[in-house]
Amino acid sequence: MTALVFLDPDFPAGRISDAATAQLSVLDQGVTRGDGIFESALYTRQVVRKLDAHLARLRVSASVCDLTVPHEEAWRAAIDTAVAQFDAAGGAEEAVVKLVATRGTEGTSIGTCWVTVSPAPALGRAQRETGISVLLLDRGYDSGIAERAPWLLMGAKTLSYAVNMAALRHAKKQGADDVIFVSSDGIVLEGPTSTVLLAHRDRDIKRLITPTLETGILPGTTQGAIFTAAKAAGWELGYGPLTPEHLLDADALWLVSSVRLLTPVNSVDGTQIARDAQLHAELTAMVDAIA
Repeated sequence: MTALVFLDPDFPAGRISDAATAQLSVLDQGVTRGDGIFESALYTRQVVRKLDAHLARLRVSASVCDLTVPHEEAWRAAIDTAVAQFDAAGGAEEAVVKLVATRGTEGTSIGTCWVTVSPAPALGRAQRETGISVLLLDRGYDSGIAERAPWLLMGAKTLSYAVNMAALRHAKKQGADDVIFVSSDGIVLEGPTSTVLLAHRDRDIKRLITPTLETGILPGTTQGAIFTAAKAAGWELGYGPLTPEHLLDADALWLVSSVRLLTPVNSVDGTQIARDAQLHAELTAMVDAIA
């Protein structure tokens, strides 16, 4: 089941609605133009993981998109109501909490905001264990586009995911599981729904590296939490720029996201990637501890 709660000033705790019936106007710009933002968080063990980070990124996305969204307390109240509804209906071991804000119906200044809670996909949980194969795909932008063209909304988590979903469908048609985007000038960016993370081990020195944010990629909440935990554990940290050769030379490579968590990459464009079991186990323990 899916729990659905709208943020509504007339309902301080959120307005409970039926996810199985029509709720949105067909004129809502989130539907007609993909004009809106969202966040997806993992709900497990009665905790919405990294909620502070997701709410902070939602505010940043709203600012980039010139979108007015409710204050944080309203979101938290609606989330509490939604997870309570979900648990009361039987719940699940893992669930996805999605926060959505659109620009609303065209011609009005009132946006539409809601929270859903639904069971997490089983495939994502399985891929944490089995790993995935990925393709490198050209994003069509060079690595300096974010600074030159802020209207492209690079680094904001918008509802306009049609290109990301098309990339995933293309990968599956080629027999792969996922994608890592590369800029037109050869710089590694991100996955359609994930952040790239690689590791190197040199004797007792362990180092984590992720692509630089200056390329306009979305700041990953899971990557940020892993970096915080790894730094406390004595790991060295690095921020690109990365090229495809760096991926192939890594001692371990992952795609990380809030719902799928730490997912090892087995191959890139058919070339096998090393999988360091100890590094993976250490990072998995860090991820499991993140709340």
